Amino acid sequence: MAAIAKLPARYRGPGDTAFKALIVTLSSGIILLALGTAVVIYLEARPTFRAMGFGSFLIETTWDPVAAIHGALPFIIGTLLTSFAALLLAIIPALGVAIFTSEYAPGWLAQIINYTVDLLAAIPSVVVGIWGIFNFAPLMRDVVYMPIYMWALENAEWLLPIVGAPSTYNFTTATIILALMIVPYTVALSRDAIGQVPREQREAAWALGATRWEVMRKAVLPYARTGIVAGVLLSLARALGETMAVAMLIGNSNRVPFTLFGPAATMPSVIINEFREAVEPLHYSSIMAVGFYLFIVTIGINLLASWIQQRLAIGKGTI
Repeated sequence: MAAIAKLPARYRGPGDTAFKALIVTLSSGIILLALGTAVVIYLEARPTFRAMGFGSFLIETTWDPVAAIHGALPFIIGTLLTSFAALLLAIIPALGVAIFTSEYAPGWLAQIINYTVDLLAAIPSVVVGIWGIFNFAPLMRDVVYMPIYMWALENAEWLLPIVGAPSTYNFTTATIILALMIVPYTVALSRDAIGQVPREQREAAWALGATRWEVMRKAVLPYARTGIVAGVLLSLARALGETMAVAMLIGNSNRVPFTLFGPAATMPSVIINEFREAVEPLHYSSIMAVGFYLFIVTIGINLLASWIQQRLAIGKGTI
């Protein structure tokens, strides 16, 4: 499209002009759709912002629809904690898989692993949640949480406010499941970033006598780091917006502070759990306000990831 735009008008055919108009229309439509979504959600949330204040709604810790008190802080804290904790759990395994399939594994094995990872990304969130409810959550409660809680109860009581009384559906279970769900995205994007490193970059390091690990550490990863960071940020955006699996496994408690083995809540989970029950106008508006904040955070992270990817294309791996 950029090449077509630079052509003098006399060299442009009707097809070029029509194609450019179509592309510009579709691109503008996507932008207008995003802006329209933000405007509609904001208008629906405006009664809450008027009643409580734009900032007060963010810092209020109580969510009690019966008393007409709505605060988003518990859900914001829960969303940020689960998302960043899941990202920390997912980064190292995902990066390891991406490096192994790109640089070390034989072709046939790399294909099997890549297909498996891509299939994991295609599993519906609700299916993962059902598996977590009936298999993973009870196993973690009986094998991991209860022994740790009993040990803390007998030997380190100061840990009890941190770990909390074990429940089947809790913060840690939801975080682990969320990490499992974003690993395929991080693997795929990191693998693509590593694949963009020119072969000459590796050959130059080999010519200098570098070992395989030194080639990876000093030649490949520095070049691909912005693409990897962009992939991590996109995975974070995916984690922030994840709904079904987290809502099914996190326990949905609206009180802070949260504990490791106790229930918590996120912005997507409160939206899906209370939206159909929001018969009062202020309750409905407050849920839309939570969605508005979630929209802003997700869009911001995606824009940041896009900016980093552009720098990767222009600066060839340098920031």
